[in-house]
Amino acid sequence: MHIKPRMENPIESKTLLTKKQWEQKHKDNVVQKKRALVYCEKQFGLVDGKTAAALVRHSEIYSIVGIIDSSLAGKDAGEELGEEKNGIPIFADLESALESLSYTPDCYIYGKAPLETFIPKKERLLILEAIINGMDIISGLHEFFTQDPEISHIAALNGVQIKDIRKPPALKDLHLYTGQISQVNVPVIAVLGTDCACGKMTTAVELNKTLNNIGIKSVLVATGQTSLMQGAKYGVSTDALISQFLVGEVESSVVSAFKNESPDIILVEGQSAISHPAFLSSTGILKGSMPDGVILQHPPARKFRCDFPNLVMPTPESEIKLIETVSKAKVIAITLSHEDLNEQEVLKITEDYELQLGLPTTDVLSNGCQKLVQALSDQFPKLGHKIKLENSKFFLNKQDKGNPRLKGTDEFVPA
Repeated sequence: MHIKPRMENPIESKTLLTKKQWEQKHKDNVVQKKRALVYCEKQFGLVDGKTAAALVRHSEIYSIVGIIDSSLAGKDAGEELGEEKNGIPIFADLESALESLSYTPDCYIYGKAPLETFIPKKERLLILEAIINGMDIISGLHEFFTQDPEISHIAALNGVQIKDIRKPPALKDLHLYTGQISQVNVPVIAVLGTDCACGKMTTAVELNKTLNNIGIKSVLVATGQTSLMQGAKYGVSTDALISQFLVGEVESSVVSAFKNESPDIILVEGQSAISHPAFLSSTGILKGSMPDGVILQHPPARKFRCDFPNLVMPTPESEIKLIETVSKAKVIAITLSHEDLNEQEVLKITEDYELQLGLPTTDVLSNGCQKLVQALSDQFPKLGHKIKLENSKFFLNKQDKGNPRLKGTDEFVPA
């Protein structure tokens, strides 16, 4: 790739890395990551395979070396997500994965997010098989393997660690709401949605990466097991908490991120939807984080809520009204999931929403985060000033033509 000559930066002390140097820096980090196989039988690329898909796209802890899904064996994980080929193979089963790889991966990650509480016996046997092969077990299930006598015993015999990501902190370490959230004086943005598994976390992760890449210190507060697996430093799996501590744990995570990191902005991952009758997490997230703005994620082609075929999907308009009724925060942008939509349909829906709702609308996986960064810049003048000061070359012209990321970030990123 041709690297453009370095442009003068208005902040003299700011060091810029070429894309090649940035990629090498990340390759060095990958060496330190644990190599992981992700189990996602018959769900990769589908709603209940969201954990596996998210880890394929981004992880600061694990280097994903393969996916297990017999229905897609032999295919490339990136291509199956409708993205570029990424060299992550999909295997039929654990045995074929271990035969194909020249090493035994460090970890076996359960990459499905089923509605059911307990996994089938067949999948339990696969976990035992992974343990016997010396692989640590990483699980985001409500079923805690650390509390399973058989699994724990076999893990101990094989020197294997088990991490139950969804397991809440000990009671003595839980937090009640204190009101300290009022001390946070940087923008807090919640990425909420109209349903489960519609891309909230993906949008939050992509926006967080983009902001940091352009010199804005952004911290992501996780509220679900997948983003914690991806490496979020702050947060807790909210749907596993005793309800009395839900708001306090979200508040504590945001306050800790603010005090420890001195960020320019804090992003808070949403869960489910405020309007969803089956789940409470988003309400607690909204109360605990007291956001200054909300980005709303929506899957336009989805007619019924996932896992609930009798529940009709809400409209963006109705969700916005509900959010702005129960919170002082305003929705500042709409982000789309392009599931079951082609490129032209996404473009048409984007134009329609911007006209009808008067809000910037984008699909971050297809079109990047430029509109979101511009919305943040417009809503928060102090943040906008810093964005323009440190990255004036990126924002002189706001219209990105065909580049899936912010203009210029392919060439230079802040160190």
